[in-house]
Order: sequence, then C-alpha cells, then structure tokens
Amino acid sequence: MILAAGGMITAPPAYAEPQATTAATAATASKTIVENASALPDLSTLVAAVKAAGLVDTLNGAGPFTVFAPTNSAFSALPAGTVDTLLKPENKAQLTGVLTYHVVSGKVTAADLARQIRAGGGKAMLTTVQGAPLTASMSGDKVIITDAAGGTATVSMADVQQSNGVVHVIDKVLLPSA
Repeated sequence: MILAAGGMITAPPAYAEPQATTAATAATASKTIVENASALPDLSTLVAAVKAAGLVDTLNGAGPFTVFAPTNSAFSALPAGTVDTLLKPENKAQLTGVLTYHVVSGKVTAADLARQIRAGGGKAMLTTVQGAPLTASMSGDKVIITDAAGGTATVSMADVQQSNGVVHVIDKVLLPSA
C-alpha cells in the first residue's frame, strides 16, 4: 500500500528485470504496510477497508507480505455502491476475502516477479493469502496482474519497501472468483 504516482516498471518485452520507480514518497522502509498506507491520502479507501475487515494487526505483523495496493481511484471505478456495501459490518467476510486476495505471503519484488514471468514462459502464478491465484504477465514494459475473474490491473509503482514486506501499487481492484 503505497502511493499511486510515478512511473511504471520498466522492462523491455524480453522480460528483463524491471527497475523500481524511485519517486519521493511519504513512505519509509522502517514503517509497516499499514503505517505507510495510513500516511498516504491516495490509499485512504484501502486503509478504511483494512480497518473495517479487522486486518490492521495482520498487516502490521512481521510478515513479510507482498501487497498489490489499489488506489482510491481503483476503488472508485467499482460499480456504484460496491465500496459502501463491502464496508458494512455484515459484509466483513466478503471484504476480508477481497482484501486478502491482494496479499501474497513472502516478499516478491519486481525483479522476483520478472524472473518468475520469464521462467513461466510469460506468466507467473501467485497464490494469495485468500487462497486463490493471481497471474502476473508483462505487456511491453508494464506488469499486469490478472484476477480469477479475468480482470486486469497494471502496476503503477513497484517495490515500495516496508519494514514487513513490499507494496506494488495497482490501478484496479482485483476480485476473486465468486
């Protein structure tokens, strides 16, 4: 969970290892995922969802975790009323499922992801904490994450280091299969 500004992962189509974006951010590698995300206005919807799902302690834990963090505009792109519905206490289990679908155990950097994509012949399968897979691939110099429903998100900022993992900011909310 870190900011949604800056550049893209840069890698030639041959899947060379991407270079991390080096934009100045309010995030620091000495803080946890939730601490850093809480300091960034463009991740306020994600932070509110993490709080509503009761995942703050988990994402403040030792980890390491890899988080694909949707921005506020990614949440805004969902159908009208979706976020409000998910944030209701009676929908906590569904919200938790959506959020944990954005988390992978372990630290997967952009370079790790590029290696996995090359080794997989153009695709890398990641198992989320939620239990369902995500597929990573490259489109030109961009890393694309495909969810179980076939939706795609583009990594807009990679390798934002945290004390308990790494965050890759994405432009869409990923959805597990129903």
